[in-house]
Formats: sequence, C-alpha cells, structure tokens
Amino acid sequence: MRQRASGLVLHITSLPGPHGIGDLGEEAYRFVDWLASAGQTIWQTLPVNPIGPGNSPYQCPSAFAGSGLMVALAPLVQRGWLPAEALHDVPAFDAARVDWGAVIPWRWSRLREAAEGFFANASEPDRATFAAWRATQASWLEEWTLFAALKDAHGGQPWWAWAPELARREPAALQAARTSLAAARDTHAFVQWCFDEQLAALRAHAQARGVRLMGDLPIFVAHDSADVWARPDLYFLDEHHQPTVVAGCPPDGFSPDGQRWGNPLYRWDRMAAEGYAWWVARVRRALAQADVFRIDHFRGFAGYWEVPASCPTAREGRWAPGPGVALFQAIQDALGALPIVAEDLGTITPDVIALRDHFGFPGMRIVQEAFSGDANHGFLPHHHVPACLAYSSTHDSDTALGWWRHAPAAHRAFAAEYLQAGGPGGTGDGSDVPMALVRAASRSVAALALFTMQDVLSLGGEHRMNLPGTDRGNWSWRFTWSQVPADLAPTLARMAAATGRAAFPLLAA
Repeated sequence: MRQRASGLVLHITSLPGPHGIGDLGEEAYRFVDWLASAGQTIWQTLPVNPIGPGNSPYQCPSAFAGSGLMVALAPLVQRGWLPAEALHDVPAFDAARVDWGAVIPWRWSRLREAAEGFFANASEPDRATFAAWRATQASWLEEWTLFAALKDAHGGQPWWAWAPELARREPAALQAARTSLAAARDTHAFVQWCFDEQLAALRAHAQARGVRLMGDLPIFVAHDSADVWARPDLYFLDEHHQPTVVAGCPPDGFSPDGQRWGNPLYRWDRMAAEGYAWWVARVRRALAQADVFRIDHFRGFAGYWEVPASCPTAREGRWAPGPGVALFQAIQDALGALPIVAEDLGTITPDVIALRDHFGFPGMRIVQEAFSGDANHGFLPHHHVPACLAYSSTHDSDTALGWWRHAPAAHRAFAAEYLQAGGPGGTGDGSDVPMALVRAASRSVAALALFTMQDVLSLGGEHRMNLPGTDRGNWSWRFTWSQVPADLAPTLARMAAATGRAAFPLLAA
C-alpha cells in the first residue's frame, strides 16, 4: 500500500443492472473497465457478506458466506441451469434504489430454480468442481448451509426461537435436520459456490486490468448468525442464548446517546485459548476474496465499548480491553504479512495508534470532516502521512455535496478557502465542492486516495449510502450509467496522473 494509487468506493449492490440490485455480472466488469480507463486502480467493494437487520452487511448472519443476492443470474442461464424464461418477465425494479422487499424473494426464487437445474442437469465436470469446492470450504460452509436451511424452515425466525434442542445444538437434533433438510442445504451450498466462482472471475478480470479489489471486514457478526449459533461459547450469552453485553460506541458530538449496535461481544479469552483460530479462518477467507481489505472499527481490537444488553442506549457503556497485538500476531504467524487497512475513526487513544503502527497498517483520513476545526485538524491533507488512506467522504458519511448543504457557515467558509471552491466565503451552491474534495484527497501524500462514486458524480445527500445508528432507508442507493458524464473518466485519469497515482502519459488522454 506504499505505492501511490487511487480508487472508488462502491458497494456491489449499487451497480446498475436489470434485476433490481447490483451483482457480479456484466455491469461489474463494465465498472472495472471504466475504473481502468479513469486511471483508478482500487475498487473498494464494501462487505460482500449476506445482509442482516436494516439490510446492512455489517449485521451479517455469517462472517464467511457471500451474499446470494450478488450472484448474477444471466451466467446461470448461459450454463443451462436456469431457463431463459425465468428472466423474461422481470418486474419493473427501480433503477435508482434497491427495493429489498421485492428483490429478495424474486432473486431467491431464481436461485432456487437454478439450483434445481444444476442438480438435475449439470455436467459431470461441473458436479466434480462443485463437490471439490464444497469439500475445501466445509469448515464454514456446512454450518452455514444448515443454519440457512433451518432459518428458512422456521420462517426466518432467529435461531434462539427454534426448537430448544436445535437452539442448544443437541447432536441428534442436528443430525436429523441435516438429513431432512439435505436438499435445502444443497441449494445454499450451490448459491455459495456460484458466488465464489463469480467473484473469483471478476477479481481475475480486475487484476488483468490493473485494478485491485479492496474488501471490508465487519468487526462483529449479528446475534442471529451462523457464527454465534455454531459457537455460542465464544460470545457473552446467557442461558437463554441472549447477549449479556452488546457492541456500540460512546456518546460524541454526533450522537449524544452513543450508538448501540446490538452485536454480541466476543469472549476474547476463549478465542485466545484456541489461538484465535476463528479469526485466522475469517481473515483467510477475506484474503481469498480481495487483494486488500479494510478492517472495520479497528479501535475495538485495542479497547471496545461494552454496553449492558439491558440498556436502551450506549450511554451506560464502558471501555473493555481488546485482544491487541496477540490477535494480529496470531493471524500474521498463520497467514503472513497482512494487507489490512485500519478503520481508525472515532475515539482514538494511544493504544489504538500503537496497535495500528505495530503492524504497519495504514489508517484513514476523511477530508470532508477536516473543516470542523482549524488548520491543525489531522484530517486536513497537509497533515496526512504516506501510510494512510485519504478519503473525500465514506459510505457512512453524507455525500460531499450533501455535507456542504448542511454544514455550518464557518465550516463552509474554511472549506472554501482551503479547497478554493464553494464561492466567496463558502456562499456558493457547492456544486464544485465534491470534485474539489476529490482533488484534495488525490493531492495528499497518502499512499491511497479513495472517493465515493457519489462524490465523483457530485450527487446530493439524498444519494448517501448509510446513516449510522439508523436501520431504515440505508444500503439501497444505485447509480445508472446515464449519470456518468462522458468526460468523467478522462478527468479522473488526468487527476490521477498529475498526482502520481497513475501513469503520467494519461495526461494526454
């Protein structure tokens, strides 16, 4: 991550496409090609896990599974597993937003139909490839497919509401479920295989075009997840399978009550006793899916905010020690040097910095947030260091234009002077601010500069991806190619070349 580069932040679900949600199909390849033409060499895809409450991939029901909703359907038709007629009468999905309530059942009905077609008609080589893949992924896949099949059979109820013998994982009950739900488990395994095959093909195409995929590893998993169900002893749960303490972050200037995320917390002592084997396996899986990955809420590995589960807000929480160096040393000993970016935002204390720097993980600097103080703010580009990532904004913040429209006058005045955009004293409409923020991040000494797709398209706050601490209206934004100006790729390519993030001859493009 020391070589200068730049790239875009875009969730795969935000890609265009005719089937209601972005996926790993031809539009993903088109986006990679467009990135390459724009001199961009990183695509930060955000998490590819299945979604949980609020349609969020950060409330994932599995730390290992991929999202079946990202499986492209057209290749399943091409391989003869899904009949072409299944894609003839596609609902009139919204091209600008994901309608989760409509998309999920429609796409899963097609995936199940494709699974039936595969098991009925697949060639022997395809069956052999699937069987070999299933064997290599068995350590997580068998738990996931059983969990997913049981969840389907229970109408989506959380695992602690299943029959007590299943919630307690009594061996006889599990074996009976494996037998009775064999076909459903096969379907979920097939979908995961399709996901892995399609993601690997996309990654290979990206590498051939000089683009690296940057994944995203949520620090926590959802309570209603295969991971917690499979190993409840690794989490703080009571005798009724409910968390005694949950994850969150303390009150700050943005959230006076803090944020109560609700994820169960790890029992780090028990994970340590097993050599952090679960985390080693999780990072190994992440490295099979991306070239580098951002690790979410990095500060939680030094110390995390522990909230009593009985408390409705995060105000009553306390700091508890994380695993620190021991965790990442164990992962590094098992897997070698780790291409990790530390999401070191929030309440950062010296122990967080020491942990990050001990392993040489680059941190993050959000230029949009730099104008709430004075010239000493650490997110201002003149304070950046090479071992960091400079962002115009992130998927968790407002878009650059949305921020401008709601920022206090003093912040706009400061930004206008610094960015030389936004009109005299920050009194302009801000239409030039998004690209000014992008340029500021690109000119930083940071090894990597990243910009959200919304910012390079100069879109307002109605296009933001996520509002932290809320569970409605998030993770649904999509772009269309009609929003992308013809001169945007050449503009970004020239910017990348002029700031040492792409080959200099691109200036002539």
